[in-house]
Amino acid sequence: MLWLLLLASYLIGSVPTALIVGKLIFGVDIREHGSKNPGATNTLRVLGKKSAIFVLIIDIAKGALAASLPMYFNLDANPLYFGLTAVVGHCFPIFAGFKGGKAIATTAGALLIANVYLLIIAYVAFFLVIFITKYVFFGSITVGISLLIYSLVSSKIEMELIFIFFSLFLIYLHRSNIRNFILGIEPKINDKNLINDRIPPKGGGFKM
Repeated sequence: MLWLLLLASYLIGSVPTALIVGKLIFGVDIREHGSKNPGATNTLRVLGKKSAIFVLIIDIAKGALAASLPMYFNLDANPLYFGLTAVVGHCFPIFAGFKGGKAIATTAGALLIANVYLLIIAYVAFFLVIFITKYVFFGSITVGISLLIYSLVSSKIEMELIFIFFSLFLIYLHRSNIRNFILGIEPKINDKNLINDRIPPKGGGFKM
């Protein structure tokens, strides 16, 4: 049962929400536009606010659903393991050639079910760092680092090794952003030139 649920978690995470929205509503592969990342942030940049909200909600739901599986099936296991397995699926989706997003929304969903306190810590840090630096990738990496720091100083959370790997995982996922930052070409969140990446929807547009 354990391995079946972990496999199910991976498959749930592998649903490529941004890719589906891009192809069905806009007729494009979002991985070929903007930052080329099929996540909520690039969806906002390329496809607009309504599409980004939809992608964000579904990607959060993927992590939450996966983290809920052990409780639904009465399995004595930490739900965070299943949520993080969905995160791996989101980043390396079998349904999209293993080219996925960068973990942040799906991680939020996993933490929502597994540990709300960790969710608050990680995403307060996420938004605070973005507010200060104006770089989304700095905030994204901070999610892992904040979880690691809290696990090191708290006696209630003993997942240091998991969060070390998760922090390194986030750094790996954002390696292109780090490279662009070093080269001075990584756009800030308030860069007015980002509007040039916007693609109009085909047909009647996206309706919620």
